[in-house]
Amino acid sequence: MIRLYGERRANLVRIFAARLRSVAEAEDLVQDLFLKVQALGELEVEGDGSALLFRMANNLMLDRLRSQARAGARDENWRGLQTTTLGDQPVADAPSAEDVVAGRQRLDVMMATLETLPTQVAKAFTLHKLDGLSHAETAVAMGVSRSAIEKHVSAALKALMAKLP
Repeated sequence: MIRLYGERRANLVRIFAARLRSVAEAEDLVQDLFLKVQALGELEVEGDGSALLFRMANNLMLDRLRSQARAGARDENWRGLQTTTLGDQPVADAPSAEDVVAGRQRLDVMMATLETLPTQVAKAFTLHKLDGLSHAETAVAMGVSRSAIEKHVSAALKALMAKLP
């Protein structure tokens, strides 16, 4: 069988290159066929064995095509689950580069504005809005009344709104 494979190898590559539209795929398939033939060893077959060799090669090709179809369907399903769509158009989950730059610029303006505020106002805003403390928790942390925290946070928000576009 190995001898027959050696004689028919060029024909097999040519046939499968035409069917698969890829010489590299055909070479890979014929190499897989060699491994199968080698595993069989010296098998006694009726006739010259060409029919068996071509049937084995054809079955390998069909298996590969089925495997590729399954992989393609699996990948398509995965992309469908991972992609957000609006109507029939895919929508990116990540912000655009322009949005990232604009966000960074707004953050820079916010941080610069906070530095110009009185210390108590900036600290109250930072604890409440950035660190997530409630008004009561911020008041305890700073040692002032809840009403003072509300006024400080309000003043900081007004200053930020005036500076931010």
